[in-house]
Amino acid sequence: MINQFEKELGDRLLRYAAIDSQSEEESATIPSTNSQYDMLRLLEKELKDMNAHNVQITNYGVVLATIPANTKGPTIGFLAHVDTAPQFNAKGVKPRIIRGYNGGDITFPDDPSLILSPKDFPHLAEKQGHNIITASGKTLLGADDKAGIAIIMTAAQHLLGNPDISHGEIRLAFNPDEEIAKGVHKNLPKDLAAEFAYTFDGGKVGELDAETFSADLAEVTIKGVSIHPGEAKGEMVNAIHLASRIINNLPQTTLTPEVTDGRDGFIHATDMVGGSSEMKLKLILRDFELQGLKDKGHLLSKICEAVQSSEPRSEISCHIRPQYRNMRYWLDKNPKPIKLAEKAIKELGIEPIKKPIRGGTDGSLLTEMGVPTPNLFTGMQNVHGPLEWISTTDMEVATDLLLNIVNLATKIET
Repeated sequence: MINQFEKELGDRLLRYAAIDSQSEEESATIPSTNSQYDMLRLLEKELKDMNAHNVQITNYGVVLATIPANTKGPTIGFLAHVDTAPQFNAKGVKPRIIRGYNGGDITFPDDPSLILSPKDFPHLAEKQGHNIITASGKTLLGADDKAGIAIIMTAAQHLLGNPDISHGEIRLAFNPDEEIAKGVHKNLPKDLAAEFAYTFDGGKVGELDAETFSADLAEVTIKGVSIHPGEAKGEMVNAIHLASRIINNLPQTTLTPEVTDGRDGFIHATDMVGGSSEMKLKLILRDFELQGLKDKGHLLSKICEAVQSSEPRSEISCHIRPQYRNMRYWLDKNPKPIKLAEKAIKELGIEPIKKPIRGGTDGSLLTEMGVPTPNLFTGMQNVHGPLEWISTTDMEVATDLLLNIVNLATKIET
């Protein structure tokens, strides 16, 4: 299938990436931003145009569609998320394609000081001759996860246009708010109605992700005592100082993202807002094991209690809520989708790359909710920043993988 899909994939990603669909963590709506409906409605229209069945946008902002079975086989779901990360500017994305990459430094028209170099990112050097898609320098690209959307949509177009390719029923889902860990609504597992599923939301060609972090979110509120600073002696309690003490008491040399890797977990302070009278902190807790996650929550709570005790006039609360759990706990019990994907990858002449993700996917929540959902590669690199890039050749390999999975599922007992 060499170069069969590359142009379509490039055209789709350029079209999708130009649409603002950034999620917003503080929003109380579903989806968290109205702009995500621009992507959802476009996908709804494109699916209807290609004659997919049962196309709809649910009341919780997910596009669902069906490719009917033409032979016996399991019902398989494929998912990708429409939102882009809130951590970096995603408004006014101007995606561009660099054809026949020459192996040198890539510069950016909107920020001449920005350089994407194979010296800094050796994986890029392997893509000489490929078509590379980047943004223009002032925004992220949004290949996370619009590359996944392009891959699934391209495969769907091919399957609907080629009924001779054997497959069971295929369910497609494009959901919002993955980047803020709110992408899996409680109704999605039932509405997806798949025996198992895959997210296309991974990186390097060959990646097959069956283990993620377990994750909690901590919100700490510090209330001080406010008074005019000219009359503050013995009266004022400065919430900024107390917030700083909480942060400084965390083990910053052993337990933050910048000093951990591999299977190490961390506590990461993501937000600190407020003033001298009240401060709010947000921290994300991550660990591959549930006990390790619990220990990190206990440590943070104890630090907050200690700072509270040192200044009884203050009010400090620490609320910790679950976000997602390591999908390994469930996939170890039901490895069927892993075995199928592993065989499909090997049939493409690629050695599967299996390692724990230092993050999470919508598959983490779906797996916990009863739909085993490992994560597959798209080719995306350097996500969530201006140096984000992807090879359309790698996207084509991912498209071939999807087609191989659905065909193989009808032939083997996994």
